[in-house]
Amino acid sequence: MTDYSQIKLDIADGVATIALHRPEKMNAFTRAMMAEFIDALDTTDADDSVRAVIVTGHGDRAFCAGADLTPEGGGHVFSDPNPVEDLSDQRVRDGGGRLTLRLFNSKKPLIGACNGVAVGVGATMQLPFDIRLASDNARFGFVFARRGITPEAASSWFLPRLVGMQTALEWCMTGRIFDAGEALDRGLVRSVHPQGDLMDAARGIAREIADNTSAVSVAMTRAMLWRLGAGGHPMDAHRIDSRSIYRLSRSKDAKEGVASFLEKRSPRYPDTVSKDMPDFYPWWEEPEYR
Repeated sequence: MTDYSQIKLDIADGVATIALHRPEKMNAFTRAMMAEFIDALDTTDADDSVRAVIVTGHGDRAFCAGADLTPEGGGHVFSDPNPVEDLSDQRVRDGGGRLTLRLFNSKKPLIGACNGVAVGVGATMQLPFDIRLASDNARFGFVFARRGITPEAASSWFLPRLVGMQTALEWCMTGRIFDAGEALDRGLVRSVHPQGDLMDAARGIAREIADNTSAVSVAMTRAMLWRLGAGGHPMDAHRIDSRSIYRLSRSKDAKEGVASFLEKRSPRYPDTVSKDMPDFYPWWEEPEYR
């Protein structure tokens, strides 16, 4: 397994855990962390033993305290190794956006366990997670307007879809810090837990996925809900639904799903994401950055 310097990756019993790991900096985000996180996602996608991925921060104070703006942290986290002075140059890309686009394309379900402060990119990187849990000491902030900049990491696409336009605008225009209770009330997180119970709750959800579902079904479902839910017409979803249910109903996993139900036993799904995705997957063309 790759030896990372700013994250930790652990894989055990079908569940991968990615922990942001810069304890001396409250897990602040850097270009190096972005690259390591993306590499870890490549690893979990390629590993058929991984059925779910939990993302958390090291320690009990912070998930991620935003971008590290100090010189040693890289300043503004552009992914271009040689940022140009002219910001109209199309080579300049937001590093947080590079990460969230990779998270968006994950083939494995992503469960966030926000264990403390999460501001700036520490908040926006969580938006592509499929399920978000928080500890009771978690604090969130889309603080960009208070720094003279704008939201990043494609959050203008993700955030309104999760919490609605009014809440997204309020949080981003005020830039205020809000607590886990408000995050729960507004739909940003699924549940709030005592700090000591957070990871157990996240692992419980991961285990429910790993022990009971088809990996191919989950990968397809994730792609369909994220991509088709933003479509212009339900016909877009109907086209993919029809092809997907037709292909998967003839799969080994479908046969096992029925057999295990009738025999009243736990399923043992044989199909894998690496080899058995439907022949039309992916059905979309990935946009180029330009």
